[in-house]
Amino acid sequence: MMKSLFALPPLMTLSMLAACSDPEATGRFLIDPPSQPIQVANQLGATVELRDVSLPEYASGQEVAWQTADGAVRSNPDNLWADSPERAVTLTLARAISDVSGATVIAEPWPLGEPAERKLEVRVEKALAQADGIYRLAGRYFVANESGGGTNHARSFDISVPISNTEPQTIALAQSSALSTLAQQIAGLGGPGTTFVTRTPRDPFALDPMF
Repeated sequence: MMKSLFALPPLMTLSMLAACSDPEATGRFLIDPPSQPIQVANQLGATVELRDVSLPEYASGQEVAWQTADGAVRSNPDNLWADSPERAVTLTLARAISDVSGATVIAEPWPLGEPAERKLEVRVEKALAQADGIYRLAGRYFVANESGGGTNHARSFDISVPISNTEPQTIALAQSSALSTLAQQIAGLGGPGTTFVTRTPRDPFALDPMF
């Protein structure tokens, strides 16, 4: 490859190298939900710590991925996310849930002196601009009381956003919209799943109230 470059005229070689190193040829795209979120009744709790959101490998890389007609997931090094996807999704979702519900939702580690009432974990199983013209965000989320007892939730989500193409700016907008919808669902504890009550184990060293 280097020999073929050196065989070219000097001006042509320089122009090709400049094109390869042109920083403006690389696009960086933000995950940024709508500034006017839909308000929902808060069922989540007053204070919630959101653990780092788990993403599929293809969605956690720096390149914006999409699916082609042959079913393959592809990406292009010229189209990148502006931030680490896991960090961006976690921070964006925490802010979006706070905005739609009024709850104080903060990504881990919890920075305040008083512990959060609940912990929230989101595991994304699919985050992809599909070949069928749908951006799909699917997975499960879990809500647990910080004390270890009380009401806990394990629920699923499957959100679809129509897309007209698989251009990176379209994918970024669709993902932002899907995260906004997910924030509304989590704030209302919506989606199919289970709710169960756990009890804090009794301290064997505690004094019996009879004495």
